[in-house]
Amino acid sequence: MESLEGRTYGPYPVRVCRERVAEFVSVTCDDPERWQKEAPPGWAAAALFVVAPRLLADPDLEKIARSVIHGEQRFAWNGPIAMEADLQVTGRITRVRERAGVFFVGFDMEVTDASSALVSGGSTFIMSGTEPPGGENSEITEPGPLESGPNDPIQLQSEFTPFRRSASRADLVRYAAATRDWNPIHWDHGAAVEAGLPGIVVHGLLQAAWLLSGASRLNGRSDPFIDARFRFRSPLLAKTEVTVIGSGSPMTTAALTEGDREIVSATINLR
Repeated sequence: MESLEGRTYGPYPVRVCRERVAEFVSVTCDDPERWQKEAPPGWAAAALFVVAPRLLADPDLEKIARSVIHGEQRFAWNGPIAMEADLQVTGRITRVRERAGVFFVGFDMEVTDASSALVSGGSTFIMSGTEPPGGENSEITEPGPLESGPNDPIQLQSEFTPFRRSASRADLVRYAAATRDWNPIHWDHGAAVEAGLPGIVVHGLLQAAWLLSGASRLNGRSDPFIDARFRFRSPLLAKTEVTVIGSGSPMTTAALTEGDREIVSATINLR
């Protein structure tokens, strides 16, 4: 599998469509009044999933990509993501390592406009064709499609104030439609259990969008961030309430927590 390192996918075109961005803003509980001329930085997830499905559908990865979990993610932004812009996305496998039947695949992407790189990113995907990448967990009862916890409103502020987020199964389907991240562990209970999870889990990049929207409250820029890094430490089940916390500026340390359990940790550099 290491021979796949360096394989590229693309470039593929993607348009920053106003309607799709509005769907993304709505399902991530971001501020629709703020993101009228530019897409929020978290929209980089939609660009990533222009190329990631090509990686996951690669015939040479078929044996190890039956179940896929997102382990880590980083993004860097060189400027605002203008609405209705026509962009190109390229992906590249940077690393493939195996550990006890589970493969850790590094995947970089670059988003360019007509003249330069606009967004870059690096993902770690945990893949398996035999052993479940999520380990072994006790199966839970599948929640109803609209079962969800609270979601607090967005507003600009001078300090990072904790707020609450959650997602129903219906929210996860809406997010998948907005980003094309159709990994079945986020909407199919059986597929999630087969991957070693207790049930349907929230997309890692939806959780990242919650953290980014919280940090972006600290300034009103159209390009609020230099870069961000996320570590997905524990799966978040649908309808589960989490608290978004953070501190510091211009470097913000943020996390999603469920009680004493840390779900995601992040380091976000503001401009």
